[in-house]
Amino acid sequence: MRKKDVLIKLFLSTLSLSAFTFGGGYVIVTLMKKKFVDEYHWIEENEMIDLIAIAQSSPGAIAVNGSIVIGYKLAGYLGVIVAVIATVIPPFVIISLISVCYEIVKTNPFVALMLEGMQAGVGAVIMVVVYDMVVDIIKEKSVFLLSIMIIAFICACILNINVVYIVLACLVIGIITAALKLRF
Repeated sequence: MRKKDVLIKLFLSTLSLSAFTFGGGYVIVTLMKKKFVDEYHWIEENEMIDLIAIAQSSPGAIAVNGSIVIGYKLAGYLGVIVAVIATVIPPFVIISLISVCYEIVKTNPFVALMLEGMQAGVGAVIMVVVYDMVVDIIKEKSVFLLSIMIIAFICACILNINVVYIVLACLVIGIITAALKLRF
Protein backbone atom coordinates (compact mmCIF):
# COMPACT_ATOMS: atom_id res chain seq x y z
CA MET A 1 0.00 0.00 0.00
CA ARG A 2 1.31 3.43 -0.93
CA LYS A 3 2.15 5.90 1.82
CA LYS A 4 -0.56 8.30 0.59
CA ASP A 5 -3.18 5.53 0.88
CA VAL A 6 -1.94 4.63 4.37
CA LEU A 7 -2.17 8.28 5.43
CA ILE A 8 -5.71 8.64 4.09
CA LYS A 9 -6.81 5.40 5.77
CA LEU A 10 -5.02 6.43 8.98
CA PHE A 11 -6.76 9.82 8.94
CA LEU A 12 -10.22 8.38 8.31
CA SER A 13 -9.72 5.61 10.89
CA THR A 14 -8.50 7.85 13.69
CA LEU A 15 -11.13 10.47 12.82
CA SER A 16 -13.97 7.94 13.05
CA LEU A 17 -12.54 6.34 16.20
CA SER A 18 -12.28 9.73 17.85
CA ALA A 19 -15.70 10.87 16.64
CA PHE A 20 -17.60 7.82 17.85
CA THR A 21 -15.74 6.97 21.04
CA PHE A 22 -17.24 8.14 24.30
CA GLY A 23 -15.60 7.58 27.66
CA GLY A 24 -12.03 8.69 27.21
CA GLY A 25 -8.74 7.24 26.14
CA TYR A 26 -9.06 3.76 27.59
CA VAL A 27 -12.10 3.14 25.42
CA ILE A 28 -10.32 4.23 22.27
CA VAL A 29 -7.44 1.85 23.03
CA THR A 30 -9.69 -1.18 22.52
CA LEU A 31 -11.08 0.26 19.32
CA MET A 32 -7.59 1.08 18.01
CA LYS A 33 -6.57 -2.52 18.66
CA LYS A 34 -9.59 -3.82 16.77
CA LYS A 35 -9.01 -1.45 13.87
CA PHE A 36 -5.21 -1.57 13.44
CA VAL A 37 -4.48 -5.12 14.67
CA ASP A 38 -7.57 -7.18 13.96
CA GLU A 39 -9.05 -5.44 10.91
CA TYR A 40 -6.13 -3.85 9.00
CA HIS A 41 -3.33 -6.13 10.28
CA TRP A 42 -0.96 -3.16 10.23
CA ILE A 43 0.37 -3.85 13.71
CA GLU A 44 1.02 -7.10 15.59
CA GLU A 45 -0.90 -7.59 18.85
CA ASN A 46 2.25 -7.64 21.03
CA GLU A 47 3.49 -4.49 19.37
CA MET A 48 0.12 -2.81 19.93
CA ILE A 49 0.37 -3.61 23.64
CA ASP A 50 3.81 -1.97 23.69
CA LEU A 51 2.48 1.09 21.86
CA ILE A 52 -0.41 1.35 24.33
CA ALA A 53 2.03 1.10 27.23
CA ILE A 54 4.03 3.98 25.75
CA ALA A 55 0.86 6.02 25.24
CA GLN A 56 -0.32 5.40 28.80
CA SER A 57 3.08 6.20 30.29
CA SER A 58 3.35 9.54 28.51
CA PRO A 59 1.78 12.73 29.81
CA GLY A 60 -1.32 13.92 28.04
CA ALA A 61 -4.52 12.45 26.69
CA ILE A 62 -4.19 8.73 25.98
CA ALA A 63 -6.21 9.04 22.74
CA VAL A 64 -3.76 11.60 21.38
CA ASN A 65 -0.73 9.69 22.70
CA GLY A 66 -2.07 6.50 21.12
CA SER A 67 -2.53 8.29 17.82
CA ILE A 68 1.00 9.64 18.02
CA VAL A 69 2.64 6.24 18.51
CA ILE A 70 0.43 4.49 15.95
CA GLY A 71 0.84 7.31 13.42
CA TYR A 72 4.61 7.22 13.85
CA LYS A 73 4.71 3.42 13.57
CA LEU A 74 2.70 3.46 10.35
CA ALA A 75 3.97 6.55 8.53
CA GLY A 76 6.65 8.36 10.52
CA TYR A 77 6.31 12.02 11.47
CA LEU A 78 3.74 12.70 8.76
CA GLY A 79 1.67 9.86 10.21
CA VAL A 80 1.89 11.53 13.63
CA ILE A 81 0.57 14.81 12.25
CA VAL A 82 -2.24 13.13 10.31
CA ALA A 83 -3.32 10.90 13.22
CA VAL A 84 -3.22 13.69 15.80
CA ILE A 85 -5.20 16.12 13.67
CA ALA A 86 -7.82 13.44 12.96
CA THR A 87 -8.00 12.53 16.66
CA VAL A 88 -8.34 16.12 17.85
CA ILE A 89 -10.93 17.38 15.32
CA PRO A 90 -14.03 15.55 16.69
CA PRO A 91 -13.61 16.45 20.39
CA PHE A 92 -12.72 20.01 19.44
CA VAL A 93 -15.87 20.39 17.35
CA ILE A 94 -18.09 18.63 19.91
CA ILE A 95 -16.76 20.63 22.88
CA SER A 96 -17.11 23.85 20.89
CA LEU A 97 -20.74 23.05 20.11
CA ILE A 98 -21.47 21.99 23.68
CA SER A 99 -19.93 25.16 25.07
CA VAL A 100 -22.20 27.23 22.84
CA CYS A 101 -25.27 25.23 23.92
CA TYR A 102 -24.20 24.69 27.53
CA GLU A 103 -27.26 26.21 29.17
CA ILE A 104 -29.61 23.96 27.20
CA VAL A 105 -27.52 20.82 27.70
CA LYS A 106 -26.85 21.17 31.43
CA THR A 107 -30.53 21.27 32.40
CA ASN A 108 -31.84 18.70 29.91
CA PRO A 109 -32.88 15.53 31.82
CA PHE A 110 -32.63 13.42 28.65
CA VAL A 111 -28.98 14.37 28.18
CA ALA A 112 -28.25 13.68 31.86
CA LEU A 113 -29.83 10.21 31.64
CA MET A 114 -28.04 9.48 28.37
CA LEU A 115 -24.66 10.35 29.89
CA GLU A 116 -25.45 8.27 32.96
CA GLY A 117 -26.27 5.27 30.77
CA MET A 118 -23.09 5.74 28.77
CA GLN A 119 -21.04 5.43 31.97
CA ALA A 120 -22.07 1.76 32.25
CA GLY A 121 -21.00 1.09 28.68
CA VAL A 122 -17.70 2.86 29.19
CA GLY A 123 -17.07 0.79 32.32
CA ALA A 124 -17.67 -2.40 30.33
CA VAL A 125 -15.27 -1.33 27.57
CA ILE A 126 -12.58 -0.49 30.14
CA MET A 127 -13.05 -3.95 31.65
CA VAL A 128 -12.49 -5.45 28.18
CA VAL A 129 -9.19 -3.55 27.88
CA VAL A 130 -8.07 -4.76 31.30
CA TYR A 131 -9.13 -8.33 30.50
CA ASP A 132 -7.22 -8.32 27.18
CA MET A 133 -4.06 -7.02 28.87
CA VAL A 134 -4.29 -9.54 31.71
CA VAL A 135 -4.82 -12.42 29.26
CA ASP A 136 -1.77 -11.33 27.24
CA ILE A 137 0.38 -11.19 30.38
CA ILE A 138 -0.84 -14.61 31.50
CA LYS A 139 -0.17 -16.06 28.01
CA GLU A 140 3.46 -14.99 28.31
CA LYS A 141 3.72 -17.21 31.41
CA SER A 142 6.08 -14.74 33.00
CA VAL A 143 6.01 -14.83 36.79
CA PHE A 144 7.92 -11.53 36.75
CA LEU A 145 5.29 -9.67 34.66
CA LEU A 146 2.43 -11.25 36.56
CA SER A 147 4.05 -10.16 39.85
CA ILE A 148 4.47 -6.59 38.61
CA MET A 149 0.81 -6.53 37.55
CA ILE A 150 -0.41 -7.83 40.91
CA ILE A 151 1.84 -5.49 42.90
CA ALA A 152 0.75 -2.50 40.77
CA PHE A 153 -2.89 -3.45 41.34
CA ILE A 154 -2.38 -3.72 45.11
CA CYS A 155 -0.52 -0.41 45.21
CA ALA A 156 -3.26 1.40 43.26
CA CYS A 157 -6.43 -0.20 44.61
CA ILE A 158 -5.57 -1.20 48.17
CA LEU A 159 -2.74 1.08 49.24
CA ASN A 160 -4.12 4.06 47.27
CA ILE A 161 -0.71 5.00 45.89
CA ASN A 162 -0.89 7.62 43.17
CA VAL A 163 -0.93 5.98 39.72
CA VAL A 164 1.81 8.34 38.52
CA TYR A 165 4.25 6.80 41.00
CA ILE A 166 3.23 3.30 39.98
CA VAL A 167 3.73 4.06 36.29
CA LEU A 168 7.12 5.67 37.01
CA ALA A 169 8.18 2.65 39.09
CA CYS A 170 7.11 0.29 36.29
CA LEU A 171 8.99 2.46 33.80
CA VAL A 172 12.17 2.14 35.88
CA ILE A 173 11.65 -1.62 36.19
CA GLY A 174 11.14 -1.85 32.41
CA ILE A 175 14.30 0.13 31.70
CA ILE A 176 16.36 -2.00 34.09
CA THR A 177 14.91 -5.22 32.64
CA ALA A 178 15.62 -4.11 29.08
CA ALA A 179 19.17 -3.07 29.99
CA LEU A 180 19.79 -6.43 31.65
CA LYS A 181 18.43 -8.33 28.63
CA LEU A 182 20.63 -6.34 26.26
CA ARG A 183 23.64 -6.95 28.46
CA PHE A 184 23.27 -10.73 28.56
